[in-house]
Amino acid sequence: MTSLAPQRAAVLLRRGLVLEGLTLAWNVVGVAVLAVVALRTGSVALAGFGLDSLIEIGASLVVIWELSGTGERRRRRALRLIAIAFVALAAYLLVQSAVALIAQHHPSDGPAGIVWTAVTAVVMFALAAGKTRIGRALGNPVLVAEGRVTVVDGVLAVAVLVGLLLDAALGWWWADPLSALVIVGYAVREARHLIAESRASEPGGA
Repeated sequence: MTSLAPQRAAVLLRRGLVLEGLTLAWNVVGVAVLAVVALRTGSVALAGFGLDSLIEIGASLVVIWELSGTGERRRRRALRLIAIAFVALAAYLLVQSAVALIAQHHPSDGPAGIVWTAVTAVVMFALAAGKTRIGRALGNPVLVAEGRVTVVDGVLAVAVLVGLLLDAALGWWWADPLSALVIVGYAVREARHLIAESRASEPGGA
């Protein structure tokens, strides 16, 4: 934590918790919406986006847990849990996208997925900006890291949206699984960054 006045730090902490609560609520609704839409359309990207929402729920719970306590050990554990979430997301999207491309899976059209992903992208980028700003002000790397998870959620929403639009407008079925692959490299990079950050904060770490 930075050397903020206690009152200011308390205000920022409450704002951080509010942002995490909003993220949690949005993604709980999103999991239900995406589960229905993905089943109806057969979209690999929407199914992957639903998993991303589940991971974002887990990441939000981790940060709320971390913000409610103190100590470097708790912080390191939280960073590693978020890193695991990134790895799980990347692995799932890699496998599912490869299967869809090999099988030449054609998802069906559906406006609900387009609308949801477009709105979600805007909401996630706004939440990520707030988390990053507050996390840096507090000197809290976990909140900043979870802001990156939320950015990933927004980026994935944009990628899925582009894939859905290309498929709907031009019949490019392969755009759906390819859009799900956009986030894989980013997720792996973030996981490595978080693991390195958690190790650096260990006693005697670089």
